Amino acid sequence: MIQVLLAAIGGAIGAATRYSISNWAANKMGTAFPYGTMIVNISGCFLLGLLMTLATDRYTIDSQWRVLVAVGFLGGFTTFSSLSYETIMLIRNSDLIYGITNIFTNLFLGLAATWTGILIARQL
Repeated sequence: MIQVLLAAIGGAIGAATRYSISNWAANKMGTAFPYGTMIVNISGCFLLGLLMTLATDRYTIDSQWRVLVAVGFLGGFTTFSSLSYETIMLIRNSDLIYGITNIFTNLFLGLAATWTGILIARQL
């Protein structure tokens, strides 16, 4: 039961952080392209790669911390469901180029960020 509570607490903090970053990005960069979602997805991928590599390859990190941060915070923080919806809305609104750009930017930069997190964690 404690792990469910930890996941819920982390998820709430992650969701609030995601919301704040999305608002910041919309205010700074506009709303024509979902920059906030892209920023959150790429940084979330990086952080998950970094954390899980540190937790499994480098250090002994208690499983409750992994539940709090990886499952909870990063699960609430990353927004692939938002990515899907926003991409469909872009395409539906006849903005195919932005839709395709949204898919490939999030996917490839997310993978690159995860790999970078893994590489950095292995050097610590």
